[in-house]
Amino acid sequence: MASWTSGVRAVLLDVSGVLYDSGGPTGGTAIAGSIEAISRIRQVGLKLRFCTNESQATMAQFVRKLQKFGFNISEDEVTAPGPAARRLMLEQGLRPHLLVHDDLLPEFDSIDTSDPNCVVIGDAAENFSYQNVNRAFQVLLGLEKPVLISLGKGRYYKETDGLMLDVGAYMKALEYACDITAEVVGKPAKNFFLSALAELGVQPHEAVMVGDDVVNDIGGAQSCGIRGVLVRTGKYRPSDESHPKVKADGYVDNLAQAVDILLASRTNDQ
Repeated sequence: MASWTSGVRAVLLDVSGVLYDSGGPTGGTAIAGSIEAISRIRQVGLKLRFCTNESQATMAQFVRKLQKFGFNISEDEVTAPGPAARRLMLEQGLRPHLLVHDDLLPEFDSIDTSDPNCVVIGDAAENFSYQNVNRAFQVLLGLEKPVLISLGKGRYYKETDGLMLDVGAYMKALEYACDITAEVVGKPAKNFFLSALAELGVQPHEAVMVGDDVVNDIGGAQSCGIRGVLVRTGKYRPSDESHPKVKADGYVDNLAQAVDILLASRTNDQ
């Protein structure tokens, strides 16, 4: 029996690269076996939470896309950085300059963006022009106490036509230029994972995270005491299995295989 399966009551799932690959005219394609894997997790009564750093769409748009692919998923099962950032800004009275994807803007409709006192950066895709990044830099330098909030810190992600630079590359540029450290709202931040566990009512040792990012999914989860299983889909590269700082608790070919192993262990325990 795989050691990472013992005592698991809840499964945390990354989305892009685990459930589907984004991109293309339809917005992406489901990874083979992933739709059925979700159903199997539900059928045996395991708790389930979708943990994504998706910041190219509102939560509602994102969930509708996954439903269109055939996934059984609802908005209240998703932990994502956009809503978390919105709560943070309301709690702290922050007025953001937004460097985000156009499709994410409705997430911040209720937030005052006049006279910004912080910068929020997400996966802005084509909006990451020199002019837009430089404007964010100017806003930060103009603040007495610059505040940079980043919706994740991924280096890259996979679309159907290849690997794409993620928000972390641009976050690092602004950190370097302004000599500041961003507050990350999303993986691998501990609060992101702990909020997902709180929604499920489980302890870290009772959960397993399945993801394709060895640092942000696996390392982030492990820093909270959650076991991490790396899939060989999405952005995975063979060198991830010899990462100098992060060693996954398990390696699987895809989500379907992870569920096979997990359910087989439950059968053996009964």
